[in-house]
Amino acid sequence: MELAEQIFNIQSEEDFNQAALQVFQYQAKNVAVYKQYLDILKVNINHVQHYRQIPFMPIQFFKTQEIITSGLEAKITFSSSGTTGMISSQHLVADLKWYERSFQLAFEQFYGDVKDIAILALLPSYLERSGSSLIYMVDDLINRSEQAESGYFLYNHDELYDRLMELKEQEIKTVLFGVTYALLDFVEQFKLSFPELIVMETGGMKGKRKEMIREELHDILGGGFGVSKIHSEYGMTELLSQGYSKGDGRFFTPNWMKVLIRDTNDPLTLIDHKKTGAINVIDLANYHSCSFIATQDLGKYHDDGSFEILGRFDNSDIRGCNLLIQ
Repeated sequence: MELAEQIFNIQSEEDFNQAALQVFQYQAKNVAVYKQYLDILKVNINHVQHYRQIPFMPIQFFKTQEIITSGLEAKITFSSSGTTGMISSQHLVADLKWYERSFQLAFEQFYGDVKDIAILALLPSYLERSGSSLIYMVDDLINRSEQAESGYFLYNHDELYDRLMELKEQEIKTVLFGVTYALLDFVEQFKLSFPELIVMETGGMKGKRKEMIREELHDILGGGFGVSKIHSEYGMTELLSQGYSKGDGRFFTPNWMKVLIRDTNDPLTLIDHKKTGAINVIDLANYHSCSFIATQDLGKYHDDGSFEILGRFDNSDIRGCNLLIQ
């Protein structure tokens, strides 16, 4: 885990570049699917001198290929929820220490020591299936919290309301993780004023409600919980790291994760900050799968290091990225 120590202690752009190039060289030689992709693109890996020159693998490959270091076996497989009839993404994780280290350090960086925080989770759709990386993370946070009030709530909204009121009364720092539709269900039934509460919206209507624009959604949730901002997590099955937003849909990443913007018409070309394009993610915690992923999210990067998600595009809009997908 010597490289892991380097990755999770990145302090500068130069540190990031050096670590990214080391991970790229490793994956280009040892992750068969990524190696094949680079071969098709005729990439000379020895000519890559900066992380912005690294080719990003289309995220769809996680639906059709086994992406893992050759010779290693998955200790756990995370899978996306997907809707009925859709192929789920599968993330084969060879070493859970990378995931645990990533989410523990990132949560601490953004929210403080989990021992001092009550972790509540309203995640029914995730609990009702297997293979959720979010549930793995929340399980760990609940277990490491030293607040007895921490725990899961399925559809028992009365109990959740009572727990929130207890925590407010006791002035205990509290984070509520919630899938979007379940948070909306809750605030339709209950209204409270808990300004110190951190509401962590994890996304997803899961077919339960119509999609809403972020501003409208956050207005409803903010009014229901009595908070001025709704926090969000930017994570996905294919990543072992996540970004966090403390409001207004602007996400920041931990130091071993970086977002770049690519041209939607030319997937191998990056574009300047402040322009809308497709999101590429570098997640150096993905050491034994692929750290360089071209997502299907549309977004914009800002000069303060934050990024925002502006939507998604479907497979028909991805041009030139369909190698190996079948």
